[in-house]
Amino acid sequence: MTTLHTRRVTTGRLTQQITEARTEGEPVVLVHGNVSSSAFWHTTLTAIPAPYRPLAVDLRGFGGTDPLPVDATRGLRDYADDLHELLTVLGIERAHLVGWSMGGGVVMQYLRDHPAAVRSLTLVNPVSPYGFGGTHGVDGTLNSADGAGSGGGTANPDFVRLLAEGDRGQDSPTSPRTVLTTCYVKPPFRTEHEDAYVESMLTTSLGDDHYPGDSTTSTAWPGIAPGTRGVLNCMAPTHFRVDDLHLVDPKPPVLWIRGEDDVIVSDTSMFDLAHLGAIGAVPGWDGTPAQPMLAQTRHVLDRYAAAGGTVREVAVPDAGHAVHLERPEEFGKALLEVLSA
Repeated sequence: MTTLHTRRVTTGRLTQQITEARTEGEPVVLVHGNVSSSAFWHTTLTAIPAPYRPLAVDLRGFGGTDPLPVDATRGLRDYADDLHELLTVLGIERAHLVGWSMGGGVVMQYLRDHPAAVRSLTLVNPVSPYGFGGTHGVDGTLNSADGAGSGGGTANPDFVRLLAEGDRGQDSPTSPRTVLTTCYVKPPFRTEHEDAYVESMLTTSLGDDHYPGDSTTSTAWPGIAPGTRGVLNCMAPTHFRVDDLHLVDPKPPVLWIRGEDDVIVSDTSMFDLAHLGAIGAVPGWDGTPAQPMLAQTRHVLDRYAAAGGTVREVAVPDAGHAVHLERPEEFGKALLEVLSA
């Protein structure tokens, strides 16, 4: 069995924790999503064979990495710049990048800023290239100029409270464990590593500079707009937009793999206030359309392919937001194919 090793690496920006399966070979860098850490990649790390060198990083404010503030006005660039500094210190000039959920946005930003340094790009149930919430249409048109309906104010306050309390139970529908088992994966899937994943979620740094971030009021429905600090704001469409990936050169191959039954990143996301308004779960809905997250990602990747890039979309049936955990064999097969492309 592959033994994983965890260590902290100091760069000019911060000290980051990484977990490695081996220290030789062609680098495969795994980037986790929001309210999680590299622990969600441990089973993937052990499954990626030699001659690859898989490593997973904890983003700032998660896992064992320094909880430096997140400047949301830079979109996801704080995380992408941290990653670039880390790989520079590790002597990695070119790597395969794999990003899950918010991590998908981080690696898209990395590709946008450092295309020659990316050997391949794998997006696992990624955030839309137009961010999370507050847009409509395949081209990510803002619902309101201030980004209303996105940002730090969209987080469920009970979920934030239970994270702060270190809740490890499943009595509440908004406890970390319940969110893991009903939203991160498709029920009734349960994993033997569930306790470790809950502990990973509980490492999330909380507050205006971290998760969920600050917010402002808006005259547009639903009355809240993004702030300038913290995690959810760095994915607000007013701060994050990488719809010009078709302009990068060179263009590494892209794999987009997702669970068909994802309820987080979806055209009918249970975390998008506009969709929740449409189904009556958020009061006062004024007809604001839900964000077509999948259609937006497909639009951006279609343009990438039309401009000469190679894109493969793999939709895995009967899987949710964490397809790499729920269907590891299908995920691993698709990943190895893009790694060897």
